[in-house]
Amino acid sequence: MAEKVTRILHSQGLNTAKYDRLADIAGRCGRVRADAWRRCSRVSTVLQSPYAIRDAWMAEGCDWHGLPARLGKATLADALGDIQAGREAAKVPVKKAIRHRTRGDSAERERLYSLLKRNRWTEDPFLHRQMRQQWRGGRSHVTNQIVADAGSYTTKVWHDRAWVYLQGLERGQRIAIPLKGTHLPSGTLRILLRDNGQVEVHYAVDETQVCSTRPCGEATIGVDKGYTEAYADSDGDRHGEGLGDLLSAESDHRKVKGTRRNHLRDTEQKHRAKGNHRKADNIRKNNLGNQKRNRRRTLHHRQVRDHLCQAAHTVVDKAGTIACEDLSAHMKSARYRHRDTNRRLNGWVKGVMADTLTSISRRRGSAPALVNPAYTSQIDSRTGLLQGRRRWDRFYCCDGVVLDADVNAACNILARLYDEEITLYMPYREVKALLAERTRTAVGTAPPGLELRGRATEPPSTESELPEPVPKCTR
Repeated sequence: MAEKVTRILHSQGLNTAKYDRLADIAGRCGRVRADAWRRCSRVSTVLQSPYAIRDAWMAEGCDWHGLPARLGKATLADALGDIQAGREAAKVPVKKAIRHRTRGDSAERERLYSLLKRNRWTEDPFLHRQMRQQWRGGRSHVTNQIVADAGSYTTKVWHDRAWVYLQGLERGQRIAIPLKGTHLPSGTLRILLRDNGQVEVHYAVDETQVCSTRPCGEATIGVDKGYTEAYADSDGDRHGEGLGDLLSAESDHRKVKGTRRNHLRDTEQKHRAKGNHRKADNIRKNNLGNQKRNRRRTLHHRQVRDHLCQAAHTVVDKAGTIACEDLSAHMKSARYRHRDTNRRLNGWVKGVMADTLTSISRRRGSAPALVNPAYTSQIDSRTGLLQGRRRWDRFYCCDGVVLDADVNAACNILARLYDEEITLYMPYREVKALLAERTRTAVGTAPPGLELRGRATEPPSTESELPEPVPKCTR
């Protein structure tokens, strides 16, 4: 079954009267959504299905805050889906706690997993306590969205433009929304109201209809994810160069902009403290808004995603099997880095990189394989031993050879794909112990020079292995 992706259509020429009617509907939908979060994000509704909750609301005589019943039911279903997504996300750390608690007891682990999957975690005190800590419900303040199912709107192309006719608050009077282009949306729509007086129509389509599905390559490579460029593969090629410049430029701009906004905010607070409220209000209105900042952030996210998609396509053009690191887990950073370096690295988009590579590989028939990332950048790819030292973009081997650090890591990732002893979820301490043992046992057969300079070289065990003393010079 093909995966779904979101297509966005923008309105064009929407007048103020229609926008106000849509804003009224969106506000009523926001109240329904808030009621759903208030009543259903609790333990009492965990075992109830969305249909059972909807029927219970209708039995109580819910008026959907003046909305048509179709729009009210669609909004409730959307809110219940968000609540369920939050509950499922809370189960991820709970599963980790289960693994730590049931080490060596597979039967107990399976029992707890079963209770958690069937949402019957209230029957076990440990699971109940963990879920109370991780899942705390929530509230909704969204008032700019309208969720419409297929029966609450119609579409047609008229005068070379697509139109959506949405059900209004008055019976028999629909709101005509003009769209750019001639694409007609289908299925459930999500209509977002923007501050510029226009709207966006989001709907789901099969990715095979709108995304590239050309065949992938045939090679098997390992890729190392980086900051200066998106990927470096085990063949020495680099993909997505210029990513670091794009991220650093945006981070530096935000720093300068944030510093200036802080000065303006201090000025606004000083005027307000002195009683000059008119001056303070003008500064807050004209100099401390968020519209330009939000537009720039959205544009930056689009540029970064487009850059990463192009890099992922070049990788998939080359390979049918791609070994890459699983960077979803939290990793301890270096002890000290300059604050500017920390700020720039905080903008690294490793989540977007993983998402784009996975989705593009799936569409084009490639097979991404996740491997354990522990110590892949600290191993000499020529020997597979835990020797040498990485310094910035260079890897200094024990015999004096200098390798490219990213390519060296990509080669280690490819080798990790065929390593049966190091599994994907093996703790990094166990990986380090295993690599140290391999280095200790293999150092005697390493290339010349490694057994003398390697850190894992063992001291001689007997006197016969000691080198002969050098005679002293005598005159």
